Amino acid sequence: MTLLSRAALGLDTPPARVVHLGLGNFHRAHQAWYTELAVDRGAWGIAAFSVRGAGLAERLTAQDGLYALVERGPEADEVSVIGSLVEAHSGDSPRFVELLASPETAVVTLTITEGGYRIGGDARPLALERLARGLEARRRADAGPIALVSCDNLPANGRVLRKALLGLAPELETWLDEAVSFASTSVDRITPRLTEAELHQLRDASGWGDAAPVVAEPFTDWVLDGAFAGGRPQWDTAGARFVDDVEPFERRKLWLLNGAHTILAASGPGRGHQTVAAAFADPYCAALVTGFWDEAERHLTNPGLDIPSYLEQLRGRFANPRIAHRLTDIADQAPAKVRVRLLPVLQAEQTAGRTGAATLASLADAPELLAILTEGTP
Repeated sequence: MTLLSRAALGLDTPPARVVHLGLGNFHRAHQAWYTELAVDRGAWGIAAFSVRGAGLAERLTAQDGLYALVERGPEADEVSVIGSLVEAHSGDSPRFVELLASPETAVVTLTITEGGYRIGGDARPLALERLARGLEARRRADAGPIALVSCDNLPANGRVLRKALLGLAPELETWLDEAVSFASTSVDRITPRLTEAELHQLRDASGWGDAAPVVAEPFTDWVLDGAFAGGRPQWDTAGARFVDDVEPFERRKLWLLNGAHTILAASGPGRGHQTVAAAFADPYCAALVTGFWDEAERHLTNPGLDIPSYLEQLRGRFANPRIAHRLTDIADQAPAKVRVRLLPVLQAEQTAGRTGAATLASLADAPELLAILTEGTP
């Protein structure tokens, strides 16, 4: 069995000019994939840092940052090796601050989940604390402009990131205004978590001995809104879209895809379902989703969104039987997800003089989540 290495595959090592915080499957199937396919990929390597544990970083380091991306369609797989990830570290590595203070670093991307932006209470936003320390080092080094790109499922995630950083380091405000841009994004690609058995199966099937493969659906989308004064990879050549206002695209994805996922995670397990595909095949669960979609669609009026086509794609994506998107994974941090995925639709419906009955009904099987909706509206 061949071990993955750059020498064995004849691959170069691009310089690390993008720093990513939140090393995980989604980043490797999405932002790293776009960077790999960009026409200027040879100038933009990614140094990625984990938020939880060092195991994945260690496995990737042992194979030169390389890994297999398996695009799993309804009938067949397409496999490619991704080489844009040139460094992988644990989150507490001093390399993070070193790279943030380097003039060569131009972009920081983040996938730290919705909960990673909360400040106050018992939870500490460790990832953002690290980022604040890195930015302070950059300010002291006078290392030039940098763009911060949140890729988490939050409305106006760039603004949310800026506000969260100022809550941790208000002394940076003047410098942030001068040297840091905050891009907002909408990101979209279903990337299920793999079991140990699935990891071993993929390793054996590939013949590469890959200790860190990723499985994702063929569909992918990335919409960005923001400035990049220090430069960026030409992600648009790989299919990313740069727009003047990303918020309509954020709402489309958060409500229609992520909202549906939350509904299926609330209704499916009680009916014996473990995956999105199984729950969506159940007429009861599917009716909850489509009722919610009908209400959400009324408030997605930008013609560029092409809602009918997007919904048709979602139906096919959810039904893909070869993507084992587990409902237990989606249910993680469910209260925070309900607040950004379903509550805005209910509020919009009630503001328009309607009850939002379908949105309320969609969480009838999860009283603790339904309470979040009823508490968040008049």
